[in-house]
Amino acid sequence: MSQKHDNAYKSIGEVAKDLNLINPKTGKLNTHTIRYWEKEFKQIKPKIFAGKRRYYDKKSIELIKKIRFLLKEKGLTINGVKKFLINESSFNLDENSNRSINTSKDNLKSKLEKISNLAKEIKKLG
Repeated sequence: MSQKHDNAYKSIGEVAKDLNLINPKTGKLNTHTIRYWEKEFKQIKPKIFAGKRRYYDKKSIELIKKIRFLLKEKGLTINGVKKFLINESSFNLDENSNRSINTSKDNLKSKLEKISNLAKEIKKLG
């Protein structure tokens, strides 16, 4: 069986499987969870083809992963995640500087302070 290319669209079932959205009692995929998140988070925009089948690109899958993490792992509410996603850009993280790893003590201390401040902001949102 061949692996899909990273840029390929994935079906809702494939995304649910990747995120381990599985009903523990029945073992079936909880695709309804993703459809519910689509209604709540307008940023999720699957391609819908004939037969109303949903297909997700890499950007949508990353967003769904972030939503799942914030809801399931961090315990945020739907509204908390909405606020986080809206305010995320206002945190003004410089992605280019975050890509380079600099291990100087001052830089690490600065990054730890930023992370701590972000954590406090996230707690306020929830």
